[in-house]
Amino acid sequence: MTLIEESVELILQHQTHTGAYLASPVFAHYQYAWLRDGTFSAYAMNRARQHESARKFYKWCDYVIRKHEAKARAAIASVQAGLVRNDAGNDRFLHTRYTAEGEEVAGEWGSFQLDGYGTWLWGLAWHVRLSGEHDLIQELKPSIELTIDYVKACWQLPNFDCWEEGGDRIHPVTLGAIYAGVKAMEPYLSNRASEIAQLGEELRQFILEHGTVNGRFMKSVGNDSVDASLLWLALPYGVVAVDDPLMVRTVQTIEEELLQGYGLHRYPADTYYGGGQWLLLSAWLGWYYVNTGRREEAEEIAAWIASQRQQSGLPEQVQEHLLSPDHYKAWVERAGQPAVPLLWSHAMFLVLAAELGYKH
Repeated sequence: MTLIEESVELILQHQTHTGAYLASPVFAHYQYAWLRDGTFSAYAMNRARQHESARKFYKWCDYVIRKHEAKARAAIASVQAGLVRNDAGNDRFLHTRYTAEGEEVAGEWGSFQLDGYGTWLWGLAWHVRLSGEHDLIQELKPSIELTIDYVKACWQLPNFDCWEEGGDRIHPVTLGAIYAGVKAMEPYLSNRASEIAQLGEELRQFILEHGTVNGRFMKSVGNDSVDASLLWLALPYGVVAVDDPLMVRTVQTIEEELLQGYGLHRYPADTYYGGGQWLLLSAWLGWYYVNTGRREEAEEIAAWIASQRQQSGLPEQVQEHLLSPDHYKAWVERAGQPAVPLLWSHAMFLVLAAELGYKH
């Protein structure tokens, strides 16, 4: 079985009856579903022509948002009334991870994240485009509009980034996800097109004005460091083109500070499991390379990812080169061995394989 076939099979195997994708079936902290991670798994399924799987996921997103509608509307009202300050408890807002049945998950990690709410709208638009299932937009329209209302009210508030960190900051990648989501829905909501267009422009201008330093994007407003997730601002969020000078300089910095061989680290100060190389981010860099005429390098990354396959699948990260080796043992003692398999790793390998034109 090829890694493409194995990846499709593994993602399908760990999609629950509700449509949720469990991030990692055997790693205790990841036995839940994230809107962001799940959307990229659904996108990978669309690229692999597994449209029914993606459809089930977006129906699950709709279910979750409807289930927590009252909380979303209360959060919107609180923000609009000026009752929320930057130090507000984040449980006032929608969570970032859920059980397969759509229940919130209490835990030590920050729950107030906005990127998943933008990303699911982006992914839904791609599902419709790739599957032809145009009626789904109309069916899910109440959840779509509520999501837009929610991110419109909350985007200027500090919240946790895609790594569940930095809850006291605003992150360009999070804003990029919201930008991509609202822009993706603009063609389908004619009654709100001008409002959505204005929101998209506000988000983009904020990123360009407050999320850059020295001609490149930065990790967070007020944090000049680089982060590999900044790749997402070009692919797939489209805040800038892949050849925009800001992105070119950002990628150069990512390569200089975070790339070791074919493995890409998250950010320079990463200590999680020693700060290993994340396969999904390596695949993302390969995705960028394909779209900037660097196909051979993308193929080498794809081959390297395949070489990291373990008996149970692709891991979240590998320990060939650790940024903070002294922290690895403590994380193993605290939470067990690193996550294997990680659905998101398999999903991004599928995306890279599709970009390279690899067949099943």
